[in-house]
Amino acid sequence: MGYTADQPPRHKRLLLERETEMAALEALLAELSAPAQGAAASGTGGLLVFAGPAGLGKTTLLGEVRRRAAARGCTVLSARGGEQEQGVAFQVVRHLVQPLLATGTEQEHREALGSWYDIVAPAVGLVAGATGGSPDPQGVRDGLDWIVTRFAMQRAPLVVVLDDAHWADAESLAWLTGFAPRVTELPMLLVVAYRPDELPRDALAFGRLAERHGSRTLDLAPLTPGAVSRIVRDTLGEDADEAFCRETWAVTGGNPFEAVELAARVADRGLKPQAVHLPELRELASAVKGGGLIERLERLGTSAVRFAWSVAVLGADASRSRAAGLGGLGEAESAEAVAALREARILAQPPRGGLEAADSRLEFFHPLVSTAVYRAIPAAFRVAMHGQAAAVVTQSGLGVTAAARHLLETHPESDPWVVQQLSDAAREYLRAGAPDAARRCLARALREPPAMEDRAQVLFELGCSALLTEPAITVNHLRAALDEPVLAPELRDAIVYRLAQALGHSDRMAEAARTVAEAARRATDLRTRLHLQAEQFMWEAFRADEQDSTARSRKLARLADHLTARGTAERYILGLRAWDAMVRGEPAATALHFAEEALGGGLPWTDGQWGFEVPVLVALTFMYCDQPGRAEDLFHQGIVECQNKGWRGAHLSFGHTLLGYIRFRRGRLDSAETMVREGLRIADRVGHQVPAQYFAVGILIEILLARGRTEEARILAVSYHYGDIVPSAVVYPDAQTVHSELLLALGRHREAEQQLTAVGERLDARGMRNPAWCPWPLHLAAAKEATDPEGAAQAAEEGVRRARRFGTQSAVGQALHALAAVTPLPGRADVLAEAVAHLERSPSGYDLARALVDHGVTLRRTGLPQQAAEQLHRGLESAVQCGADALAARAREELNATGLWPLQPRTADADSLTVQERTVAEWAAGGWSNARIAQALGASDAVVRRLLSDIYLKAGCDHAGLPRLVAESPGASR
Repeated sequence: MGYTADQPPRHKRLLLERETEMAALEALLAELSAPAQGAAASGTGGLLVFAGPAGLGKTTLLGEVRRRAAARGCTVLSARGGEQEQGVAFQVVRHLVQPLLATGTEQEHREALGSWYDIVAPAVGLVAGATGGSPDPQGVRDGLDWIVTRFAMQRAPLVVVLDDAHWADAESLAWLTGFAPRVTELPMLLVVAYRPDELPRDALAFGRLAERHGSRTLDLAPLTPGAVSRIVRDTLGEDADEAFCRETWAVTGGNPFEAVELAARVADRGLKPQAVHLPELRELASAVKGGGLIERLERLGTSAVRFAWSVAVLGADASRSRAAGLGGLGEAESAEAVAALREARILAQPPRGGLEAADSRLEFFHPLVSTAVYRAIPAAFRVAMHGQAAAVVTQSGLGVTAAARHLLETHPESDPWVVQQLSDAAREYLRAGAPDAARRCLARALREPPAMEDRAQVLFELGCSALLTEPAITVNHLRAALDEPVLAPELRDAIVYRLAQALGHSDRMAEAARTVAEAARRATDLRTRLHLQAEQFMWEAFRADEQDSTARSRKLARLADHLTARGTAERYILGLRAWDAMVRGEPAATALHFAEEALGGGLPWTDGQWGFEVPVLVALTFMYCDQPGRAEDLFHQGIVECQNKGWRGAHLSFGHTLLGYIRFRRGRLDSAETMVREGLRIADRVGHQVPAQYFAVGILIEILLARGRTEEARILAVSYHYGDIVPSAVVYPDAQTVHSELLLALGRHREAEQQLTAVGERLDARGMRNPAWCPWPLHLAAAKEATDPEGAAQAAEEGVRRARRFGTQSAVGQALHALAAVTPLPGRADVLAEAVAHLERSPSGYDLARALVDHGVTLRRTGLPQQAAEQLHRGLESAVQCGADALAARAREELNATGLWPLQPRTADADSLTVQERTVAEWAAGGWSNARIAQALGASDAVVRRLLSDIYLKAGCDHAGLPRLVAESPGASR
């Protein structure tokens, strides 16, 4: 609700004893509007926060902010919170940005906002698209960040003013709290005022804005007796008694609003400002606020009272025509009421200049007046007025969310219209990325209550509204929906799918699997049953405590063998079969076959009926099967899809994190770290100890260890309690295994051995035997090397056997490298040579670099310095390209020790194939042998092997992936 107390009808509002505040403002405005060049031009913004109880002059201060900013040529956007509108999502945001959006057409806005349009349009009051998608709250906040940043750059310098922020809606306040720290990077000044004692408990972060910004909140103090005397004498004349002025200060406590109002009341009464009239002064003081103000209102007559009540109930939607309709007043009667209320300083005067239309917005003179009037309405009558107000705003075309605000204040009456309005409002709120507001509407609709045939639908929508934020509450509502006696089959299926999702997101995987399994047994439609079976397989695969994984795998394999990928359900099952085959260590060709089948008709990441889990598993299957380039392509597509939908929470976190994991597996450690840190940043915004954090922290620890930053990895693990908490869902990389790697790096081998033994027992019992997916046998060998050499060799040899069964070059090379580490020195070089030979044919750059360096070290120690230098030089080049700093340093030390320090390591574009490399790739894809390629190039076989190795690293595939690389993008880089 807006007020214009800085524009009183007969007296100019003075800024007394606010020199400190005005000096701070002037300094910021001067910096903002000063000519600037280069980068400084975009970083001159600031934050100014005023705080104080009601009536201390915050609104007047902000009026002066607007005036001074406009005088300096700034673009000024302003809004204020309203006591009655706190539950209207993005109300403040709309008031801020709509002045800049009001003049354009939908097409112009779409062109200007691009892909952000459909995400933020409902939140800012633009025409929403017809897709019906629901962005997550963070996606909308990111979109608002982009819009306001764009405004700041286009309309610079920009001043944004928010009054009564303590009454701002939660969605707007959450956005502002996140955006405020960025203002210093923009030509923008943000000025905020609020009452600290009325700030909601969930807005504590907002209350610390100034502190986070590196400044301090300017707390407004009451006026001194001298300032109050100035107010009295400016209003009543310079001959006012000192005793009279002093008493005015005493009865108002130095509150500027009350002092000004009391002086005006004295003038209206015609009292002389003398000590003899102090009793009358005290009597008038009680009429300035609270009960006295209401008595003053009642003296204006019934029509004025009804009209004032109507304005208070309508809040920000109050106009003369709507208030008259709600109060049951005619045209003339309402006009008289407006005049009387303005004369009595209950309603504010209209803006200066221009005619006032019947639908012009009406505002109270001050928030204190609005609060007093609203609270004076008898409770039962106030409830009834809200019900009537819902009809009035609906007839005025203000939309279902405007009506819903009033319906939330009414008593249940089993009215179908109320249920429909609240349900429609909830859908609008979900479309705007405001699930909490949607949940309030649906909870109230449920209490109406809805008709028996509609109750399950309301429960379903209520449950879905809380899915991302409070999945446990979602479970309760959806279970209640399933228990409803009237339930259409299509709705039942939708409820089951969402219930399984909610259970899964609540770490209740077993219940999720049982829920869809029971529904599948009852399903009569073949397509529905297949969908439910796919969901069952997925949730069982994610269970860390699954009891009979082997039986599930056999059932999944039998089912997949009879499917033809004709529908989404079949493709999902084929995708799950691909993942299961990979995890179990079946030949990689088998897993790749099913992964390709699953992708046949596309696997969208943002299909609300299916989820993004299986598309992610399919993409990762390609990564583990030595096709990381293909996996990267799929992840890039999925991330773009999530961003375009406004899904910028957990989904986007997983996307960035796992894309970073793919980069790590390819040996691109620098970009991998950047991506995973971004994924962790997003996960931290989502919540504490959420699955997205487990994934990001584990992968980041592996990257840091690979880069030689062991202490940093340890600190990260401690800060997130990594290793202390065992997730109830399957996490990759396996959390316990990653923690064991950290323990090994810290020299705590005995603890690592114990944990890795437990990992082996857990995964072997489930048939998960692929060392490419979880290399616990390789790490166990390292843990046992010092105390149990024989056991270490056995663990490594078992890892090699499993890797050969899976059959990828990287898996075999990694396993052989681990075996070499526990092989006595005389035989170690041969094992390492074989490991290098396999890794040269893989896309695993970091693993190849490690193997080359270790091979060089072994060759030097066995008296072959020339061959050692060659391998060390290659290892150094690879380590530098990977960003493996500690490994590169080790290679340099070993090269120094050989006495054969080579030329500067070569560097190459990490992605683009050279002309020669592309030609060789085409020959190899066409079936040419290495010998034939060597003959065509006039080069040695070793040169061809190195060329092919570079191709595999750059293309992100092994030899089997070359035909697709050549066929799909002969001139592109990967």
